[in-house]
Amino acid sequence: MPFQVSPGVNVSEVDLTTVVPSVSTTEGGVAGHFRWGPVEQRTLITSEDQLVSQFNKPNTDTYETFFTAANFLSYGNALYVVRTNSTGLKNATGNAGNSATTLIKNSDDYVNNYNSGISNVGDWIAKYPGALGNSLKVSVCPSSDAFKNTLGGTYTITANSTALTTSANVAGDLVAGDILELGPTLGTKQDVKVSSVAANGTSVTLATAYTGVTISANTSLVRRWEYSGNTSRAPGTTQHATNTGSTNDAMHIAVVDEDGLWSGIKGTVLEVFENVSKASDAKDTTGATNYYKDVVNNRSKYIWWAAHNGSNTNAGSASNNVAYGTPSVVQTVSMVNGADGSAATAGEVNTALDKFKNSEDVDLSFIMVAGQGQTVATHAINSIAEVRKDCLVCLSPPSSTVVNNASYEGKEVADVVAYRDSLPSSTYAVMDSGWKYQYDKYNDVYRWIPCNGDTAGLMVRTDSVRDPWFSPAGFNRGNIKNVVKMAWNPRKSERDTLYKSSVNPVVTFPGQGTVLYGDKTLVDQPGAFDRINVRRLFIVLQKAISTAANSTLFEFNDEFTRAQFRNLVEPFLRDVKGRRGVTDFRVVCDETNNTGSVIDRNEFVGDIYIKPNRSINYIQLNFVAVRTGVEFSEIVGQG
Repeated sequence: MPFQVSPGVNVSEVDLTTVVPSVSTTEGGVAGHFRWGPVEQRTLITSEDQLVSQFNKPNTDTYETFFTAANFLSYGNALYVVRTNSTGLKNATGNAGNSATTLIKNSDDYVNNYNSGISNVGDWIAKYPGALGNSLKVSVCPSSDAFKNTLGGTYTITANSTALTTSANVAGDLVAGDILELGPTLGTKQDVKVSSVAANGTSVTLATAYTGVTISANTSLVRRWEYSGNTSRAPGTTQHATNTGSTNDAMHIAVVDEDGLWSGIKGTVLEVFENVSKASDAKDTTGATNYYKDVVNNRSKYIWWAAHNGSNTNAGSASNNVAYGTPSVVQTVSMVNGADGSAATAGEVNTALDKFKNSEDVDLSFIMVAGQGQTVATHAINSIAEVRKDCLVCLSPPSSTVVNNASYEGKEVADVVAYRDSLPSSTYAVMDSGWKYQYDKYNDVYRWIPCNGDTAGLMVRTDSVRDPWFSPAGFNRGNIKNVVKMAWNPRKSERDTLYKSSVNPVVTFPGQGTVLYGDKTLVDQPGAFDRINVRRLFIVLQKAISTAANSTLFEFNDEFTRAQFRNLVEPFLRDVKGRRGVTDFRVVCDETNNTGSVIDRNEFVGDIYIKPNRSINYIQLNFVAVRTGVEFSEIVGQG
């Protein structure tokens, strides 16, 4: 407390209630090729539905990574996904004449590099790269006249015809998709959509036949915006513009699934932004921005703003006695030139995985390498897990080692072991032996999927039903979901070979399901850390206690601080012991390890000795036959 010059009472508070916090142990991470979604950016996904919404459904190029992620989410609800920057990725644009590569990776990329506008791509660009963007259409109704108006001249059409002629050139006023209200001047009108307008502007083709009476030289050819029925009224002047002396700033924007790749139905309206403003300073009644560029950028799942349409006079200027343009023609564009790119290379996957490298950026417990090979697996182990030292890499062998690989007896086990031998030894990696046959409900086919997503998921489920220091293997906690059949079901002799190489077999037992039948880490040297439960126990203890130890930084290295540290750690370890994580422990933090030289170096030492609990891997059952008249007490221990 501060020194006081004159008498008085000073009140201060000292918090000595620091405890060891709970730490998260269930987050996974995966990187790979997807059809949609942000590129080279971590995205937290909590369910398979959200995975589909953000990264879209799988296809033949993306299914291995997709189902690895989906399988993990069937056990847990926290997965970071990173989409790779695959060669050839392109965002769909509104300019068919510009086929040059335009790649906006993610929201940060847009804000940093494209927020002020993009030249030569049209008014809009797909929010993420991929061919799915080519299914999008954007239709803008920029004024009340564009919403609905009456065209000049007269029109003629015969019954049951799709051909309409006009006396005036309507090429500048009528576009494909517009709705015409056709019928007698005083009779019932029929809504018919325009298919095309001829270059001469006097011949119009309808999307469906007009079935009313024949009309000759009718003078009331009324057209409406194609999506007028998706809004409540025509755009005019917003209240914000009225308050600032401006006019005609309102507009409607519709985002449409033109080809049906998103919804399954062509022409489905995906999003409508109603009565948004051309004014850059526009606000809605709640005080939020109503500037059309910001509204679309903030709320659309499908598109970014790229440029102001030249017909929308003064769009993007602040509203201060401004008369905004009132073009009478709808501004509609079909997106083109989007591309999925090629399958991700090992280097591209490694670049995406590097988003998980820093433990200060993202809390992570598992990294799944999906169906990737030795290069990616080695990078994940050596450059990420061994650096972080708080997560496990989960991997499966390449599909070629187990899927349709029974060319001779023992071929699978030999190839799996050979693959394992190509990987580094690490207690921060776990390898299984399996690929499973799984139903792809999105494409109505069956696929071979690696089991590393399930292996990581089993550890998540173990955390939820027991604790991280329990083994995730076996019949109690090791049952794998969504298995039609296994590509390879190793027998006992093959499992022995796998286990000696630190590969955990995935085995189907008749009537008992498919289980992870081993709990080894990918380390060559026998020891405490060659088991998953011990490795995860120490990850939890180190993460939790080191987090709590932050409160000791910059304090004095004296007996008070050391006692405070012991009182912080020992109750936590007693709790872990009570939950069967350790059999015994000891915390040493006193003058024996905090010597004068340690103190003079501004260091603090706490030695924590742990006796971890071990999982049962081998069971010996001895059955001893004895004579009828023998007392059991006479022979117990002699068999």
